[in-house]
Amino acid sequence: MLNLLVDVQKRRVRRRLGPLMSTTRVAVSTPSRRSLEVSLAALIAVGVILTFWSQQRYPALLKKLHAGTGVKVAGAISFDALLKVTPEMPAPTRVMRTSVNWLYTNRFGMYFALPFGAAMMTLLAGMGAPKRFSSAAGNVLCGAVAGAPMGVCTNCATPVAQSLLVGGASTRLTVAAMISSPSFNPVVVAMAFVLFPLPLAVMRVVVPAVLIATLPLLVRENGLAVRTIAMPADGEALGPRLVAFCHVYLGNLLRLTLLTLPWMLLAALVGALAAETIPAYGTHLPVSVAGVICVAILGTLLPVPMALDVALAYVLYHAGVPVAYVAVLLCTLGPVSVYSLSALGKQLDWRTSLRLGGAVALLGCVAGFVVMLSPMFSR
Repeated sequence: MLNLLVDVQKRRVRRRLGPLMSTTRVAVSTPSRRSLEVSLAALIAVGVILTFWSQQRYPALLKKLHAGTGVKVAGAISFDALLKVTPEMPAPTRVMRTSVNWLYTNRFGMYFALPFGAAMMTLLAGMGAPKRFSSAAGNVLCGAVAGAPMGVCTNCATPVAQSLLVGGASTRLTVAAMISSPSFNPVVVAMAFVLFPLPLAVMRVVVPAVLIATLPLLVRENGLAVRTIAMPADGEALGPRLVAFCHVYLGNLLRLTLLTLPWMLLAALVGALAAETIPAYGTHLPVSVAGVICVAILGTLLPVPMALDVALAYVLYHAGVPVAYVAVLLCTLGPVSVYSLSALGKQLDWRTSLRLGGAVALLGCVAGFVVMLSPMFSR
C-alpha cells in the first residue's frame, strides 16, 4: 500500500514538472552545440572594447583630465569642429554645420558601439536564455557597475543598449548601464572633482546615483525571452559553421546600423537646432524658477559627447553663468539625450522614455533649486 502511494505521488510530480524539465534539457544542451559561435562572439566583443579603450577612448579622456582648467570646447555640442561655425552665418548654415560637427565628434564612439553591439546580439542569441538576476536591485547594480568603465556617452551607448534589448537582456540592467557609462566613468568623475568646487562635484555624482536607484520605479522589466539563432547540425565541418557565424554577425551589424542611423541623424539635427537657436544670453539673466526648469529640459534633451557635460559646464561656470544653471546642466547633460530617449521609446515604449526623461529633468530642477537656496554654492 505504501509503495502504491509513493508511485502515485511520483507520477503527479512528473506531470507538474514535465514542461519545466523538458525546457531545462533544451537549455543545457544548446550552449554545448554553440560553444564555437559563442566563443567567437565573445572574442570579437572583447577585442573591440580593448582596442577602443587602449587606442582612443581612455587616451582622449586622460588628455582632457590632464588639461584641467585649460579644457576647451570647440563646438556648441561637440569637442571637435570639423566645420567652422560663426555667429554671422545664417541659422540654417549654423545648424547644418553644428550637426556635422556633432556626428564627427561621435564617430569613434560609433566605431565601437556598432561592432560591439552586433557581437553582443550574436553572443546573447547563442546563449539562448540571457542571464539576469531575480531581483530588480541586482539587475540595476550589475548594469551600473558594468557600464561605468565602458567609456561612451549616452548616445554611443544607445546602440549597445539596443543590441542587449534585442538579445533579451534585462531592461533595467540595460538602462542602468546606459546611464552609468557617461555618469560614473572614473576619468569623467575625476574631471568633475578637478574642475568644480566640492559641493558641485558631489552633486554631479549624487544626481545620477539617485536616478539609477529609482530605475525599478521608472522602467518595467521585460519578460525573459529565449532568443536563438539558426545553427548547423552537430558534426558539421568547421568551414560552414564559420560562414554561418559570419552571416549571423554581419546581419546583426546591419540590423543594428539601421536601428541606429535614423535616430542618430535626428539627434544631430535636434541638438544643433537647440544649441544654435536658443539665445545664449538667457543663461546670463537673473536666476529664476522658470529659468531652472527651462535649462533642465534643455540639458535633458541635448545629445552631448562623452565628458562634454563636465567640460561645457566648466566653460560656462568660468564665463560667469549663474551657478544654479551650471549645476542643472552638470547634472542633466550626461545621463540621457533626445537620441537615447527616442531610441528607448521605439524599443520599449514611449511612456518609459517620458518617465525617464522627466525624472532626469526633475532631478536637475532639484539640483538647481538647492543651489539657489544654499549659500555654500555661492562663488
